[in-house]
Amino acid sequence: MYSDARMQVLRREHGFECYLDETFTAPEAIMAALQTRHNVDKVLVGGEGVQHSIERKDLVEFLSSRERHDTRPGKQASCFFYTHRGTSYKYTSQPSRYSGEVGTDCSQVGPAIMLKPGTDPNVKDQLASVIKSAEETIERIKPEIDMSESELLKLNAQGQESGTKLKNAKRAKADWQMHEVKLRNQKDKLAEAEENASKDNDREKKKSKVKIQKLMESSISMTEMAAKAHNEFMKTMSSLTGLKMSEDGLSDNLRKLADALNEKQAETAELVREYSRVDIEYNTKKDKLKDLLKEAERVAPSAEWKDRLSQDDIPSTLEDLDHEIDEAELKVNSITDNPHAIREYERRKKEIQEYQAKLDGMSGDKQQKVRLLEAKFENWRDSLLNVVNQVNCKFSEYMKEVGCAGQINLYTGSNDARENDSDGQTQYNFKNWGIEILVKFREASSLQVLSAQTHSGGERSVSTIMYLMGLQNLMSSPFRCVDEINQGLDERNERLVFKRIVANSTISPESSPDDHCGQYFLITPKLLPNLDGMENENITVLFVFSGPNNFPHFLDWNVDKFIQEKRKFLGQEHNEERIPNKNKKRRSQ
Repeated sequence: MYSDARMQVLRREHGFECYLDETFTAPEAIMAALQTRHNVDKVLVGGEGVQHSIERKDLVEFLSSRERHDTRPGKQASCFFYTHRGTSYKYTSQPSRYSGEVGTDCSQVGPAIMLKPGTDPNVKDQLASVIKSAEETIERIKPEIDMSESELLKLNAQGQESGTKLKNAKRAKADWQMHEVKLRNQKDKLAEAEENASKDNDREKKKSKVKIQKLMESSISMTEMAAKAHNEFMKTMSSLTGLKMSEDGLSDNLRKLADALNEKQAETAELVREYSRVDIEYNTKKDKLKDLLKEAERVAPSAEWKDRLSQDDIPSTLEDLDHEIDEAELKVNSITDNPHAIREYERRKKEIQEYQAKLDGMSGDKQQKVRLLEAKFENWRDSLLNVVNQVNCKFSEYMKEVGCAGQINLYTGSNDARENDSDGQTQYNFKNWGIEILVKFREASSLQVLSAQTHSGGERSVSTIMYLMGLQNLMSSPFRCVDEINQGLDERNERLVFKRIVANSTISPESSPDDHCGQYFLITPKLLPNLDGMENENITVLFVFSGPNNFPHFLDWNVDKFIQEKRKFLGQEHNEERIPNKNKKRRSQ
């Protein structure tokens, strides 16, 4: 509840009157339950002045701010009812848990539909008598209906038989007409032949001789051309045979070169393995050298021993250093008056050897784990690239269907995912990795990264749904849900997007009934008419009716009544059509 001071401000400046629990009475138990479960003691009720305060945009900010005695962080939620121009509204505000921004929602309060009085018994009796009379009428006319149906079946059978006879008669008539045409053509040919036979045969013989002579000459010339072409063919075949032999020789050489290449590749692989082994050995020795340098720095800091090491009496070669070490060992061994120091020296020396053995073992384990990590990284990266390529193929195909272009890439931030730190150890920069969506919606432009600064809301919606469609076949899920993905799209893109959603969400199971693509819920306030795919039997359309102009009670939904009203309407139209036809007949008479 608000403090008295804030409530006075709400009454005086914003048009609120009281809390919701002050507008009705109820037993104490019910009132306590309503206050606990529905917070009716915190919901405000106002009048016409509330709308004016909302339009000034200071009421929501005032209700969301906490009072001075409330030390909790963030803003608070609020709910209130008010009236405007005779209509009641419910207004709620809720701060976001992520951004802290306050989201608002305003909805119209419909009329109450619960706890209404029951139906009048007289009305029930009247309806029962109407139903009984309707049933008696049905029983009375049922024999007539059955008789009419039997007569209709007989008439249908006769009509089918008559139709078959009519088709056969038409076919016979067509055959007779075709044969008549053929007979007429044959008679014309016969008359033409008889006319040609009656002409002068000598003149025809001369023409035939001339034609035969020309044919003989052309035949001889064609034979000579054929002989020349045969000779050319033989020359070409000999050349082709030589080329074939050359090709076989080149194939042998190519095979030998391929064998030599395989041998070189095997040698290269062996060299790579040898290089890897030498590199690991080099890194191991390098680590040991670093440890020795650290130990030397700890035992003899260079800042302290710099002047001492620059003196002339310090050995400058390994032989001199070994000689000095031997002399020092002889001096130490000659010391016999302090056995405790000797025992302490031997103990420290043994500890150093044990620590050195542990350090060598840990270095080997570290290199082995690094190699194992390298192998796992390669397998994981190959699998990830395979998935990205599959999504890219689907995304490019779907974007091409809508007349655009698209591409999915794996963004790693640099050419190599591995980096070396200051100690030369390998590190992975997975924090820079991500999926990069490139799209192109115009012919003159190039592929660009999808962003709110470059692309419109409709373009981002098309790209997003096509990317989700590309991912859908790679993920197993019992259902998927998108909310208002078609808002902001033009008619063409909305039809293409809906067609793609239907195609991806109605795939038949391949191996078993459980192997399906999952249910897909598309929530939207509107859809375009005549969408492709609405006739698919796997699509179910659910309507949610929550407006103020719906039926006040669910029992008012009566399909039989709707059909009767429609029949009456159609009967009136039929009668209106028949009346003008009768008037036309009377005028003609």
